[in-house]
Amino acid sequence: QVQLVESRGGLVQAGGSLRLSCAASGRTFSNYAMGWFRQAPGKEREFVAVISQSGGRRNYVASVKGRFTVSRDNAKNTVYLQMNSLKPEDTAVYYCAASYFGGDRTGQKYDYWGQGTQVTVSS
Repeated sequence: QVQLVESRGGLVQAGGSLRLSCAASGRTFSNYAMGWFRQAPGKEREFVAVISQSGGRRNYVASVKGRFTVSRDNAKNTVYLQMNSLKPEDTAVYYCAASYFGGDRTGQKYDYWGQGTQVTVSS
């Protein structure tokens, strides 16, 4: 079992920044690719970013490229999502997820999920 706990999100003005963190406990964190997903009201869950086990490979959804950065600290069992130049359309509940076999964009390959944290961007 891997337990994932996201940091508190928050309310931020458009153009602002916010950093989410996701702390893992349980099994060996460095064995898991880590993904970030989000779900806005009335919409399906959306892939945001994924980082490989070592941190050497990262992928992003096109809408956040250049604005969001995913990183990890395996010594601290934590993955981060730095969000800059936030837009109202980034408003969603954000989830981190762990994938033993390497993350994908569908969410189907993830074994564990956090509880989610609300990010609200005001215009």
